[in-house]
Amino acid sequence: MSDKKQKRFWKTTAVAKDGEGYAIELDQRRIKTPAKAALLLPTRPMAEAVAAEWDAQKEVINPLSMPVTRSANAAIDKVRHQHREVAEMLAAYGDTDLLCYRADTPEELIARQSDQWDPALDWAHETLGARLIPRNGVIHQPQPEAALACLAAPVHRMTEFELAGFHDLVSLSGSLILGFAAAANWRDADEIWQLSRLDENWQEEQWGADDEAQERTEIKRHAFLHAKRFIDLCRSTLQ
Repeated sequence: MSDKKQKRFWKTTAVAKDGEGYAIELDQRRIKTPAKAALLLPTRPMAEAVAAEWDAQKEVINPLSMPVTRSANAAIDKVRHQHREVAEMLAAYGDTDLLCYRADTPEELIARQSDQWDPALDWAHETLGARLIPRNGVIHQPQPEAALACLAAPVHRMTEFELAGFHDLVSLSGSLILGFAAAANWRDADEIWQLSRLDENWQEEQWGADDEAQERTEIKRHAFLHAKRFIDLCRSTLQ
C-alpha cells in the first residue's frame, strides 16, 4: 500500500485457506503485498484481523487504519529477506539492555529501578537461562557471552512474522528482556511498557511533563501494544 490515496474498489472481503496459510480475497481476488508478493498469513486469527481492516475501509483506503496489514506486509517484504540481519540486530540489544543501566543517584530512583527492573532480569534468568548484570552509570560494559547466546538463540528461531512484531517490542522499549517478557505474557503489555518508561516517568515527576513529549510517547505506546497483539496473532493456534 503506497501513500497515494486509493478508492475502495471491492464489495466483499473473505479469508481463504491456502496450504498452511491464509489469503485475503477482495471480490475473490487475492491481495498482494506492496512488493507484489502473495499476502499469505500464518494463522486464521491474523487473517481475520487483516480482513476486518480491509472490510472497514470506506470510500478511500487509509493505510494508517490498517496496522495488522502493514505489519504483515513488513514481515513478508522486508523481514523475510533480511531475517538473519534483523535477528542479529535485535539480539544485540541484550548487550546494552535498558534494564542494566542503573542510576548512581538519587537513592529513590536507584531503589525504584531495583524494585521494578530486577524482577524482569530474574524472570529472564529463570525462563531464558540468561543472567544479565546491572551496571551503575551509562558507560557500556559487556554482558556475559553465555547469557547473550541464550538470548540470541530464540530470536533467530522466530518466524518472519514473529520477528516483525518482536522488532517493535524491543526497539520501542529499548530492552531485549522486556521484548521477551511482553511476547511471553510475563505481565500485562501496558505494565511492561511502563517499565520501559521508568526513567522518563521519574523525570516527569520531578520537572513536569511536556505535552509534545507525551503525545510522542502515547504514539509509541500504541505501537508497542500493537506489536504485542501482532505476535499474539502469529502464535494463535485457532484454525
